[in-house]
Amino acid sequence: MLIAGNNISFSYDFDGSSLALQNVDIRIEQGEFVAILGCNGSGKSTLVKHFNALLQLQQGELRVAQIDARNEKDIWYLRRLCGMVFQNPDQQFVSSVVEEEIAFGLENYETPRDEIPNRIQAALALVEMSGYAKRAPNTLSGGEKQRIALAGVLALEPEIIIFDEVTAMLDPNGRQEVVEIMHKLHGAGKTIIAITHYVEEAVAADKVILMHKGRVLACGGPRAILSDLDLMREAELIPPLPVRLYHDLRQAGVHLRHCPLTDEELVEEIWQLRSKI
Repeated sequence: MLIAGNNISFSYDFDGSSLALQNVDIRIEQGEFVAILGCNGSGKSTLVKHFNALLQLQQGELRVAQIDARNEKDIWYLRRLCGMVFQNPDQQFVSSVVEEEIAFGLENYETPRDEIPNRIQAALALVEMSGYAKRAPNTLSGGEKQRIALAGVLALEPEIIIFDEVTAMLDPNGRQEVVEIMHKLHGAGKTIIAITHYVEEAVAADKVILMHKGRVLACGGPRAILSDLDLMREAELIPPLPVRLYHDLRQAGVHLRHCPLTDEELVEEIWQLRSKI
């Protein structure tokens, strides 16, 4: 088990009167693509910030790659193991040149200087930004900025990559670009944890962890979670459009064979229905 947490609770209040996390249990296997899904304020970001010790564990147990998250002497190793990309890339940038931005993290982790140029180029290639090394981050689009922020994380060669609402500020094209890179990295063997409130981004995950008001409502495959109308309603989320259409058709007396999650599956189900008429 790559990440194992039990009974994790957390409060931002000094007196602990209001809990942002309440008795959360979590299991993530190596190589999984996990979507942590929930509306704003559900505790998604609070939970994942425990994985690389950005937030100190207050209650419960958490081990990441067999490292006890409460062990302060392992914090730097834990943060290198768990790379994190945040919602606003501008808040991550510390340099006015892309290659210097990526080099900053490498230098902090005392990477040999003769290795840094190759690590920068390799990271830029992974995010399809080769040729941008001399550019200024402030001249890039939102999607390009997110890819540069990701390159800075990838240069450190983390085992786990956490995306914390990284598509929230992007236009549809930028969102699609970043999501495609997530899946490319997953295909290369990385463990991906994607925090989102966009249900469509959870469809292709290996596992969905559904959160609401600091609790885990459900954990399972995307089809089981996203097609459950009562569960999605409890989480205050709207199911994917194909799921809504499936249930609307049932109410109208039209029964598809299976509940589709994607537009492609919906077209296939309607085509199968049409062929029987």
